[in-house]
Amino acid sequence: MENKKYVYLFKEGNASMKNLLGGKGANLAEMTNLGIPVPQGFTVTTEACNKYYEDGRKIAPEVIRQIEEKMAELEGISGKKFGSLENPLLVSVRSGARASMPGMMDTILNLGLNDATVEAMVKLTNNPRFAYDSYRRFIQMFSDVVMDIEKRLFENKLDDMKEAKGVKFDTELNADDLKKLVREFKALYKKEKGKEFPQDPKTQLIESVTAVFRSWDNPRAIVYRRLNDIPGSWGTAVNVQEMVFGNKGETSGTGVAFSRNPANGEKAIYGEYLMNAQGEDVVAGIRTPQPIDKLKEQNAEIYKQFEDIVNTLENHYRDMQDMEFTIEEGKLYFLQTRNGKRTAQAALKIAVNLVEEDMLTKEEAILKVEPKQLDTLLHPAFDSNELKKANPVAKGLPASPGAACGKIAFTAEEAKERAENGEKVVLVRLETSPEDIEGMVAAEGILTVRGGMTSHAAVVARGMGTCCVAGCGELKVNEEAKTLQVAGKTLTSNDWISIEGSTGNVYAGAIKTVAPEISGYFATFMSWADEIRKLKVRTNADTPRDAKQAVEFGAEGIGLCRTEHMFFAEDRISAVREMIVAKTEEQRRKALDKLLPMQREDFIGIYEALEDRPTTIRFLDPPLHEFLPTEAEDIETLAKEMRLTSEELKSTIEYLHEFNPMMGHRGCRLAVSYPEIAEMQTRAVIEAAIHVRERKGYNIVPEIMIPLIGEIKELKFVKDVVVETAKSVMAEKGIEIPFKVGTMIEIPRAALTADDIAKEAEFFSFGTNDLTQMTFGFSRDDAAKFLKDYYEKKIYEQDPFAKLDQIGVGSLMKIACEKGKAVRPDIKLGICGEHGGDPSSVEFCHNLGLDYVSCSPFRVPLARLAAAQAQVKNKR
Repeated sequence: MENKKYVYLFKEGNASMKNLLGGKGANLAEMTNLGIPVPQGFTVTTEACNKYYEDGRKIAPEVIRQIEEKMAELEGISGKKFGSLENPLLVSVRSGARASMPGMMDTILNLGLNDATVEAMVKLTNNPRFAYDSYRRFIQMFSDVVMDIEKRLFENKLDDMKEAKGVKFDTELNADDLKKLVREFKALYKKEKGKEFPQDPKTQLIESVTAVFRSWDNPRAIVYRRLNDIPGSWGTAVNVQEMVFGNKGETSGTGVAFSRNPANGEKAIYGEYLMNAQGEDVVAGIRTPQPIDKLKEQNAEIYKQFEDIVNTLENHYRDMQDMEFTIEEGKLYFLQTRNGKRTAQAALKIAVNLVEEDMLTKEEAILKVEPKQLDTLLHPAFDSNELKKANPVAKGLPASPGAACGKIAFTAEEAKERAENGEKVVLVRLETSPEDIEGMVAAEGILTVRGGMTSHAAVVARGMGTCCVAGCGELKVNEEAKTLQVAGKTLTSNDWISIEGSTGNVYAGAIKTVAPEISGYFATFMSWADEIRKLKVRTNADTPRDAKQAVEFGAEGIGLCRTEHMFFAEDRISAVREMIVAKTEEQRRKALDKLLPMQREDFIGIYEALEDRPTTIRFLDPPLHEFLPTEAEDIETLAKEMRLTSEELKSTIEYLHEFNPMMGHRGCRLAVSYPEIAEMQTRAVIEAAIHVRERKGYNIVPEIMIPLIGEIKELKFVKDVVVETAKSVMAEKGIEIPFKVGTMIEIPRAALTADDIAKEAEFFSFGTNDLTQMTFGFSRDDAAKFLKDYYEKKIYEQDPFAKLDQIGVGSLMKIACEKGKAVRPDIKLGICGEHGGDPSSVEFCHNLGLDYVSCSPFRVPLARLAAAQAQVKNKR
């Protein structure tokens, strides 16, 4: 173990060593091999980072020894010496994880400067201004990044100095000013830390490498990893690279460039630079940089060399590159390259263009677009100019993408009423429940105080393609007084609010939204994805409108139609309530007879929207109390309608109230207690199918899904009711049609006894929302309250309701697939939980051999792309 190599010179690596050297280190090695002018250096590996954490956040002596050895080799390459008083070697220390994490971790420049080497730099360059400018930058960065002294304290001193001298830019300060600033910075360091600024370059270096390792676990890096599915176990590498200086005067400069435009994908070099500056000046935006074309006028020779290197890198990596460069006294250096981050529009255009330019195959191009990016193409966004001027007042969870702006509505009824009067509203609630559905449909967006990424509000909003920010605990909502308190302001129903579902930001006031643009590149790209993928993609949809929308987005059928969502509509909720409070079967059947034509019409609309595509219809699932009112006033009204006393209705409601409704009287248990509910639903499904088949000629094969099965006898009981009812409907109509009966695997016992259940079930659909809930033993609506503690304590890295737990829940799915196929080789397997729209979960389903994934309509393109990527990755 002692001989393990933890540190590599750039020239010892290559692009294939990304997992070990990180993205930046592997690319620096590759550029060195290509003969591109790269300031040389070495990479401390991701394994050294993991060892640092294993050893209790300490750098191992072995790693320190190897760093010192490579530093000696770098001295040989550069002809300079670390800490020398003749020709000092200065270095930068930068992070570099496997996946690009822009701005998430830390960088230190000009390392190796101290009170003695700064004077050596003065002598060597005959440029005291440059030497002291570099030193003051180093003190500030080292103090901020390594020693956690607030950056602002140094910035304040720099601002005071500029004010005292009556200048605007730091480039206007002279050598004496900067010398004075260095003294002030060192005094500030001593005051904050109680000791002098470290003068030994070796100490500076090891402290800085330690700081970069530490930054792998800073809060912003952890959040970024969770959002971008990057495991904490990867660690970051550290790159130590010889400094080249863009701040040596007007023949020096620094800049950032892209080989194509990252905003629109146009094939033209796009970038900015500043003369007499260091890297952070361009990024920090203190001085306004020049567009890269200007360099052509300033120095045609350097521009030509720059352009050739950009083209070499793009052709070599066969993707749009994001590069950093420095010009030192007329000599050009490239400090890094990586595949550039780009907007969704640019990603699609670049992917299609690279295939047209014969640089990529369609399979390779499919991997160049992040599935989650497609979300932004399908939803409204805020006008970018207006957004620049706005400051968020709160931040919740980015539960459903898009942007929404409207006046605040505090109840679903209010939202519906005001929207019907032509007002734009955002529904703001503590949390939403199924009976809020009409208000949710009417609202521009939904904002909740409680709930997580898979709470009711989030799931329904994603299904409708409505923007939603959930779990925004900073808000204080008083639904009775109709007030919302946030950031010291009190907002009422007359106030505008704007929410952004892709960031979770909440803004007080109105921000203009713009409709999404779906370009020709989108259609071309998605047609390639469809050619490549094996996994089918269906949608979760409960209305003809949603079904039609999903088909436009490429859905190949419905994988989950939740029949209860149809029961909350105003024209039928009273019949549903009548059924629930019925004391006898006869009374119940009377209420169900009222519901039958409504359910039949629902299914006719859905079948017509889908044409010949398959439809899986889940029978009534939620506990009955969800359909009953809770407010005294509403109970009073309902009692009158039902010709009951308030006391009778109250006692029925109390009787139906459950302590743990998610595990109570719901799903197939309702049909076991009241088979007439399953009869009515079967009749509606089959009558609608016959009607559409006769009228439109569509070949409808309904798939009836019995929810919450845990025991084969339950399934057999309900299936017998379904089959008998279907046969009698067909006999009445004089026409036979095929149909299937299957179940939702959402109880661990069902997965474990799937061989038994497959004797009766013709298909399995994994309801991973409930399966996750039952496997972990926590409620998905309440988990948001404590999951953040789990992330902080590193117990979980991801929300298991947003990203499928492949180890636990995944094992149950694997068992169910294997056992089901053993008994019924042609059993159809799908997934209809929210995970059906998560890219890594889609890949897992592909590898498991499922036939389809089903997700909300607006996530269908995302799932189609993820399925194609799974095929490409696993074919390799």
